[in-house]
Amino acid sequence: MNTINKLSIFLAVTLTAQVALGEELSETGQFIDGVAAIVNEGVVLKSELNRQQDLIIKRATEQGMQLPPAHILREQVLERLILEQIQLQRADRIGIQVSDQMLNTTIAQLAENAGLKFEDMPAVMAKDGVDYAEYRRDMRKQMILEQLRRIDVVNRISVSPREIQQCVADLEDNAVVNSRYNLSHIFISVTGSATAEEYAEAEAEANEIYDELQNGADFAEMAIRHSDGDTALEGGSLGWRQGDQLPTLFFDVVGDMEAGDVSKPIRAVSGYHIVKVNEIEGVNQTSTVNQTLVRHILVTPDQITDEETAKQKLEDAYDRIMAGEDFGEVAKLLSDDPGSANTGGEMGWTNPGTFVPEFEEVADKLEIGVLSKPFRSRFGWHILEVMDRRVYDNTEDLKESNCVQRVRNGKLNNETELWARRIRDEAYVDTRI
Repeated sequence: MNTINKLSIFLAVTLTAQVALGEELSETGQFIDGVAAIVNEGVVLKSELNRQQDLIIKRATEQGMQLPPAHILREQVLERLILEQIQLQRADRIGIQVSDQMLNTTIAQLAENAGLKFEDMPAVMAKDGVDYAEYRRDMRKQMILEQLRRIDVVNRISVSPREIQQCVADLEDNAVVNSRYNLSHIFISVTGSATAEEYAEAEAEANEIYDELQNGADFAEMAIRHSDGDTALEGGSLGWRQGDQLPTLFFDVVGDMEAGDVSKPIRAVSGYHIVKVNEIEGVNQTSTVNQTLVRHILVTPDQITDEETAKQKLEDAYDRIMAGEDFGEVAKLLSDDPGSANTGGEMGWTNPGTFVPEFEEVADKLEIGVLSKPFRSRFGWHILEVMDRRVYDNTEDLKESNCVQRVRNGKLNNETELWARRIRDEAYVDTRI
């Protein structure tokens, strides 16, 4: 092989390796990208680091938020991207995926909430200077990360009946329960195996931050500069939270605070928190809901039973019931719904939104005791009867469900921080800036 061929192969291999590491060639042959950090088998690109940093600066400017020095902000953004890369790699290993249909459904819902049409989103975003394809990539990534946290953290948190009972008792006539809080927080973390000395160092740092806040330092700027929390780059903002949905750690503190107050450092398993109450609102805890008692018969088309056969089976069942046969007995013999067939098709008292839209639409229009004609839902062919309706006071049910969420939330923050710290410590990370 001659020298020119050897050199050509060497250059090709070198360029391929550099591009694989995220270094792209411009039209002039110069590299325009680079690696900010190597994370296990992946990388964080400088272009992504720059993009995220620019977004945060833009948002801070729009909101009048002070930012720390550029080098500190850059380190914070890079650390977030490193942790995100670690989590995305884990999600890929365990097979978490978000299909285009799932992504479109989520974006469509966000568009509807904003009073927009799904198909108008690209044009609307373009007017605001947002690249729609980039937005979809970011949204898909966040949906994957949410699924991962649900699998790795949320689903592993147990709540016992005793914890629920104790929570309900504690919440009775509690002022915090009857309020909503707009909160921000600063979190100084320690590792899962932290020593007493490391806790003391974290406490000292938290106390220094608290003293600066008392002397007039901007909370959002201090959060961006110092906080290890997920919302650090948003100035520590946690947004609005129902009082009974607050983590126990915060619940026990905010009751004695007023809008604008900042708590002293609060020790937790995973580190120290400083909480700021931005705003407080009162809420009414009494709740009622319109419930429906429904029974149905379902026939699901399959390889043996085609659409027409399934529909005909229900038309025959409709005729038999109208002629006097017992609905429940026909349901036990015919229905393909494993959850209700054995109870004669009865589905219990249900709240609005329990059923798929095409089923609920029929149920809402029927009068009590009237049998529907066969209709199609995504699950198959149905006939249904509304047995009764009622206005139900679900205040106590809400208390219990809120307590389940509250106990879970009380454990969630610490568990999430410990999990994030653990997978970060286990990863190979080589920063290049």
